[in-house]
Amino acid sequence: MTARRPRCALVLSRAQLGLDAPQVQVEAQVGPGLPNFNIVGLPAPVVRESRERVRAAIISSGFEYPNGRITLNLAPVELSKQGGRFDLPIALAVLSASGQLPQPPVPCEGHCECYGELGLNGELKPVAGLFLAALHAHAAHHALLVPEGNAAEVRLSSHPSLWTAGTLREAVALFGRAAAASVTGAMPTEPACGEPAALPALADPFADIVGQAEARRALTVAAAGAHSVLLVGPPGSGKSLLASRLPDLLPALSLQEAQEVASIASTAGVRLDALAWRRRPFRAPHHSASAQAIVGGGAHVRPGEISLAHHGVLFLDELPEFDRRVLEALREPLETGSVTIARAAARVELPARFQLIAAMNPCPCGWFGDSSNRCQCGSTRIERYRARISGPLLDRIDIRVHVPRLAGAEWVAAHRRGADRAGRQQPGAEARRLVEQAREWRLRRSGCLAARLDARALQACCGLSAPLRELLQMTATRLMLSGRGVHRLLAVARTAADLEQSECLQPHHLLEAAHLRRTGVSSCS
Repeated sequence: MTARRPRCALVLSRAQLGLDAPQVQVEAQVGPGLPNFNIVGLPAPVVRESRERVRAAIISSGFEYPNGRITLNLAPVELSKQGGRFDLPIALAVLSASGQLPQPPVPCEGHCECYGELGLNGELKPVAGLFLAALHAHAAHHALLVPEGNAAEVRLSSHPSLWTAGTLREAVALFGRAAAASVTGAMPTEPACGEPAALPALADPFADIVGQAEARRALTVAAAGAHSVLLVGPPGSGKSLLASRLPDLLPALSLQEAQEVASIASTAGVRLDALAWRRRPFRAPHHSASAQAIVGGGAHVRPGEISLAHHGVLFLDELPEFDRRVLEALREPLETGSVTIARAAARVELPARFQLIAAMNPCPCGWFGDSSNRCQCGSTRIERYRARISGPLLDRIDIRVHVPRLAGAEWVAAHRRGADRAGRQQPGAEARRLVEQAREWRLRRSGCLAARLDARALQACCGLSAPLRELLQMTATRLMLSGRGVHRLLAVARTAADLEQSECLQPHHLLEAAHLRRTGVSSCS
């Protein structure tokens, strides 16, 4: 008498490694022997525990749990598998290997990728990181079967063959149809993809900012050229309010940029808003955040705040209060636009092309240089406070602005002047228009914004005449600029010229850039 031959099944899914989503084959074999359920292929503890969730979900959904030896292999075996996303593919593989699916899966090239965490009652729960998996599945021409809770997120990827289920029983009914759809090109009954909603109309970014003309101009220049900014001023002068308005001056994300930002957010478990996913991110971590929270990392690498601010704005309020190691970790990403995190098991490169805007007080009490003369800090204490920001980091900040506190009478008068002009002009809307024009102007000519031009490209697009070179040399000597400082100064001047759509730099562009660079910390000394 010959032994009954074991049955095998294969279901596709994907793991998550930084911003990569490598393919994982979930192979199941059900054969004779004492009842046992083994999972191999370098599963994390949470994946190993899925056998209990899968067992309960199969029984609760009215299916027969195989009474034999079940072996689950997650290939490739050298790739670590994390999270509850493998519950559904494991359950489908077990049911397929035991002959309980309505129809067998189609050949390998027509497989459907499956994701979802199972509840003990068979409910299919959402998991993190599926936007990234959807982009990879789309490129591989695979159908997708995901929990209903992930539907809105995955729809943003414009995947042409997306199927959703709320329970294991629904997933079983859809699995064969979804897998066949990837071969025939058939769409789901109700198409799940579509164009994302348009951005809502934005209000005037400067509508509630009273005075601060120099700071508003600095933000306009920074937005046009993607320059980093440091705002220095006493408490209540409006630094945080000004910083929060920078994203409103920036144009909407392109589709490719929005997908990159959404992939990072999905990987980090941040919920995606379909109504605002084309807006640039604005991240404002507290000064007690650790280096790992800011830069990213962990045993299983997750994006940090600088990656979550990719193509957007990272706001660091109370800059000197951040840990010195956190601030020094920002130096490389500010230059390269990415961060590499090395661990014993993997080496992951995460994008971090963010625009830094920081704020600080001029002294520990905050009142140094204020007209109220309330500062009680000694010179040694002030120097120690400012020394928390290293020279190399400060050298990478293009624009430094002093934000003075308006006295009560000045604030009321400025507010009245703004109210009198209400309805006649919107300075923030005009600034946004100038920013869009300047960005388009520079992108057509150089392919990137002024802050990201290398030295050779910047020299070529500045068109420095002999008098301008002399002025640049005199400015660099007076401000004691380093080589990087001169490059940053030229980049800000180039952006000032872009705002006027001027092909060549003029002396007033260079002088404005010098003024924006020398103010800030030094102006309060």
